[in-house]
Amino acid sequence: MRQTPFPTHTDSCAQPCESANNSRRVFMLAVVAGGTALAASRVAAQGAAKLEETDPQAVALGYKADASKVDAAKYPQHQATQMCNGCNFFQGKPSDAMAPCTLFAGKQVSGKGWCSAWAKKA
Repeated sequence: MRQTPFPTHTDSCAQPCESANNSRRVFMLAVVAGGTALAASRVAAQGAAKLEETDPQAVALGYKADASKVDAAKYPQHQATQMCNGCNFFQGKPSDAMAPCTLFAGKQVSGKGWCSAWAKKA
C-alpha cells in the first residue's frame, strides 16, 4: 500500500471532519449575524430622535445644540473649543453633524453642541 504525505479521509476520521465543518459553518453564521446586527444598529442610530434642549435630561446637563450659546455665567468651566464632536460620550466621528451620545439614550446630539458632562475624547 502506497503512503501519501496527507491523511486520507476514511471512516475513522468521518466524525472529526464533520465536527470541523459544523464548527466552521457555525462560525460563518455568527459572523454574518453579527455584521447584520451591527448594520441594523447603525441604521437605527441614524433614525434616532434629535435631542431637544427642553428635554429634562438636557436641561439638567445644560445641553445646548450650539456651543457658542452656552451661558458662561452658569457654566464657567465651558471653553469655546469644547463641543460634542470632541467629547468622549459622542458616538460619531468628529465630522458628523449629529450622532448618538451615551448620556442621552436613544437621542442624537449636535456635533457642535455642548453639555456640562463634556469630557475630552481620549
